Amino acid sequence: MIHPIITKEVFQFLNQLKENNNREWFTENKKQFKVHEGEVKVFFNGLLEVLKTHDEIEKLKVFRIYRDVRFSKDKTPYKYNFSASFSRAGNHRRGGYYLHIQPEGSFIATGFWNPNKEDLFRIRKEWEQDADELKEIMTQKDLKSVWGTMIGDEVKTAPKGFDKTHKNIDLIRKKQFIFVRNFSDKEVLDESFIMEVNRSFKVIRPYFDLMSNILTTNLNGESLLD
Repeated sequence: MIHPIITKEVFQFLNQLKENNNREWFTENKKQFKVHEGEVKVFFNGLLEVLKTHDEIEKLKVFRIYRDVRFSKDKTPYKYNFSASFSRAGNHRRGGYYLHIQPEGSFIATGFWNPNKEDLFRIRKEWEQDADELKEIMTQKDLKSVWGTMIGDEVKTAPKGFDKTHKNIDLIRKKQFIFVRNFSDKEVLDESFIMEVNRSFKVIRPYFDLMSNILTTNLNGESLLD
């Protein structure tokens, strides 16, 4: 089976957009943008189909090229990347996938970016009670070699109501629970890129399974779903 690829012309256009980030240039080159946007959308949809071979995906969201400048000091109107997210289906499947295509800045990410306060509290209570299973998953050879360590913003000492001397405080104080893998331009342009992204997302599955179980049960392990 032949899978879609990211072409060097996509990177060339994004570099040109970065150097000419204004409405006049973009308007003049919008036809070219649409061509490259279409190519990348084919890639995103190709990845969606590959992901569906081992996970249930509810939604593909392709992010727009237009920047929201309302609350930003940077008033340039356009992003110089293409990106998409893939949402897992059903209340019993938590987590999601993200792909970011940008010259000298491509990456994939997965996990839990900004959990709502109820989910965040539930996760922290789990780590307060027991984090052995999570630690075991995070040290699995495949996961560690692909994703490295979990990252994310955290509070400085301990969340309110938690002991700052707890043995799992390094996990309890986190506000985000994410993994990121960076790719070079050469890797992105390689014909095997789509399958390498898919392999990376497949490797994270034990982490998703654990977190899905945590977020759909109470501390006694009883289901919160109807």
